[in-house]
Amino acid sequence: MTEKRKINVLIDGRNFTVVGAENERYVRELAAYVDSSIKKMSSKNERLSPTMAATLTAFNVADELFKLQEEHKELRKKSKEPLEKYDSLKKEVQEANAKIREMESKNLEYQDEVIKTKLSKEELFGEINELREGIKEKDQEIHKCHTDLKEYKDKHFKTQMEIVELKKQLKETLELLDEN
Repeated sequence: MTEKRKINVLIDGRNFTVVGAENERYVRELAAYVDSSIKKMSSKNERLSPTMAATLTAFNVADELFKLQEEHKELRKKSKEPLEKYDSLKKEVQEANAKIREMESKNLEYQDEVIKTKLSKEELFGEINELREGIKEKDQEIHKCHTDLKEYKDKHFKTQMEIVELKKQLKETLELLDEN
């Protein structure tokens, strides 16, 4: 059970004893607010009796209270929707995080594939360069073979010419021998 306290306060020049469980500072702040409100009401119209000033102040405070209660209701309504959506939003966030982790995993797999592809590409370029070097060597060999072949053809032609010349000389020599 909460302990009740008696607190003396001054409102509109009169002493009041307030009994309640609230702390003293809070009670004094309330009394100061009511006292200030009554003084403002009295200063606006000096012909108001203390009872009328207190009644009008109570009316204004009740107006503030009703407006704040209405605002409080609206705020509760507005805060209710996000709270109702909290579970579904939390689930969406969890699903999104799971999807992000899945995509990060796939991304790592793709990065591995890219690295493997780059390595394979480099190996293929190496092989291509080796084949190009081999082609250059073969082209040089072919060129040398063509050159050699031409030389051999030329030598063969010269040899054929020499043979024809020698046959001609032999024929002439044989004819001379036959004549003698």
